[in-house]
Amino acid sequence: MTSINNKTLQDLEFTTVLKTVSDLCITETGKELAMEITPYRTKELTLQALHQTSEYLASFTNNNIIPNHYFDEIDHELQFLSIENSFLEVSGFKKIYSLTETSINLITYFTKFQDYYPYLSATTAQFPIEKSILKAIENVLDKYGEIKDNASLDLLNIRKNINIVRGKINQSFGSALSQYNSAGYLDDIRETVVENRRVLAVIAMHRRKVKGSVLGQSKTGSIIYIEPEATLHFSRELNNLEYEEREEIVRILKQLTDTIRPFRELLIDYINYLTLIDITAGKAKYALKINALLPEIRDEKTLYFRDAYHPILWLSNKDKKKHTYPQTIKLEEDSRIIVISGPNAGGKSITLKTVGLLQLMLQAGLLIPVHERSHTFLFDRILTDIGDNQSIENHLSTYSYRLKNMNYFLKKCNANTLFLIDEFGTGSDPELGGALAEVFLEEFYDREAYGIITTHYTNLKILADQLPFATNANMLFDEKSLEPLYKLNVGQAGSSFTFEVAQKNGIPFGLINRAKKKVETEKVRFDKTIANLQKERHKLERTSQILKEEETKARKEGKKLEDINAKVQDKLERYQELFDANQRLLHLGQKLDDLSEKYFNNKSKKTLFSELLKVVEIENSKRKKIAAKEKKKLEIQQQELIKEVEKKVEVIREKKKEEKEQKKQQQEANKTHFQLKVGDRVRMIDGRSVGTIDVIEKKKATVNYGFFTSKVNLDQLEMVERKK
Repeated sequence: MTSINNKTLQDLEFTTVLKTVSDLCITETGKELAMEITPYRTKELTLQALHQTSEYLASFTNNNIIPNHYFDEIDHELQFLSIENSFLEVSGFKKIYSLTETSINLITYFTKFQDYYPYLSATTAQFPIEKSILKAIENVLDKYGEIKDNASLDLLNIRKNINIVRGKINQSFGSALSQYNSAGYLDDIRETVVENRRVLAVIAMHRRKVKGSVLGQSKTGSIIYIEPEATLHFSRELNNLEYEEREEIVRILKQLTDTIRPFRELLIDYINYLTLIDITAGKAKYALKINALLPEIRDEKTLYFRDAYHPILWLSNKDKKKHTYPQTIKLEEDSRIIVISGPNAGGKSITLKTVGLLQLMLQAGLLIPVHERSHTFLFDRILTDIGDNQSIENHLSTYSYRLKNMNYFLKKCNANTLFLIDEFGTGSDPELGGALAEVFLEEFYDREAYGIITTHYTNLKILADQLPFATNANMLFDEKSLEPLYKLNVGQAGSSFTFEVAQKNGIPFGLINRAKKKVETEKVRFDKTIANLQKERHKLERTSQILKEEETKARKEGKKLEDINAKVQDKLERYQELFDANQRLLHLGQKLDDLSEKYFNNKSKKTLFSELLKVVEIENSKRKKIAAKEKKKLEIQQQELIKEVEKKVEVIREKKKEEKEQKKQQQEANKTHFQLKVGDRVRMIDGRSVGTIDVIEKKKATVNYGFFTSKVNLDQLEMVERKK
């Protein structure tokens, strides 16, 4: 069960990431809820959110574009739906219709393309498609969002009558307009509209000659606005019909509201669904913005971020057109703690924050900017101690606050914890603070926690070098210019380059020498040795690279020469065989020629057959010798092959024996060799059961496993947890 506190979110500037995601959401609810994103509590929920974001990101580059998910807020409408006998206005139904239609479109889409979006469609499956909401609203409202004439029979009749009366009004008004205009009683504008009613523009001096109702006058008083008497009757009738229309519309809206009211909870579900899609879309847009992807999430405890970028820094540098340096870092069981040292402004803190923020983002369902071959696993806790920790509110000094934080670490830290500590041990006397920091590091190590710390303390560098499953690292610097290279170098502690940096920044050489004299000679020598080692390592890396390239070339040339030599040797052997065969045939031919000449001279067949038989027997005798030699040669080759196989088998046996011995030595080295005490939690080497030491007698301990006790040699036990 994952539990990450607010301090970690604050230290790693997680809110800044959420602000960018929020800005990329398109609904107000989505923007608000995006700012409340926190790491998921279970692995299942985390993986579901990550895969949903990854699927949405993939939709940007394939042909199956996900439909729009925007909706207007309906908080006001939902309140009214919860009140009996209340009714919604037309604008409210338009928003509900749009919300429902958008939800149904998305649900239908993901159901259709569930092979492309398995995780998004799995979330969709829990929401029903309720088309009756759309049908109910469509029966009342047209496509423009106006009440339909046939929404009810009464409304249809009322509107027909309204149209008839309006026709009569226009007809009667037209007659009056024509009559009074020909009489010369009207102004040049002839007519206008007052209070949504047509009126005659009568010249003031003729006002008494025009029969009707005065509805107003011009600013100067020269024109009087009069509704003709002939239209007054029809206007009153129109007012009555419009009142009836409004009453009928209210009745229809109440009826429609009562139809929609049972779906109030479903509408809330639709809002939640569209909000989830909006937040997922915001995460996907953010991933696109920072070139992020979903690395492999493994069950075994290993974290490997290759070419990882700090997303906030990357976006900031992109705006400033500055280069951002990626980092590659690896944490696994045989190197689960990394101690980064070196001068300030070299990128130590950024490296630490990059790992923390990326892991935090992953566990909150956000994709991260790393190489596609990266992988990690999910931690139960991420504990951080980063930045200026002086607490003004609680009147605590930096060191007091850090000790309080370390106490919290000790309570929460376990094998599924990732801890990140910047400038470990600072804030107190270097020797005393360093000693305490060393004890804390040993405790975190014994609990098998994973972590990264940055420090300048020499004793922590030495401890990291001594512990089997911890390692030193440093941020590389150019040995000449002392400019940072922003590249993490794992395997060696870093020098702080204190005096070198001071000299580079113009501090007088005399003052630097005086400072050197005031510092312990051994410490200066140790720091200088580290600095020299870093320089030599840098040179060796370059030389090693050149030698590797040369070696590769030499191997290629050697292979070519070997191939040519083999071909030449093969040809020579063939030529030799051909030459020997030709010589034998020539010799045999010469003998036959001699026999032929002899027979020509003496005509003795007996002598010919006798001599010919001798030649054949001699040739067969040679063939037997060659066959025997070939057989013996084959037997020798078989014996040599058997010996070679036996040698290989023996080497494999020795290797396995050696590996077994190394494993045994490694298990022995895994322990910190603290003296075991009564009350310590221990387990057998290569065992799983954990018990408590009740009694220690000489070299044997009585271990209580709860249901039984056992006497075991002390050297067969390893510590799991020190007695508190």
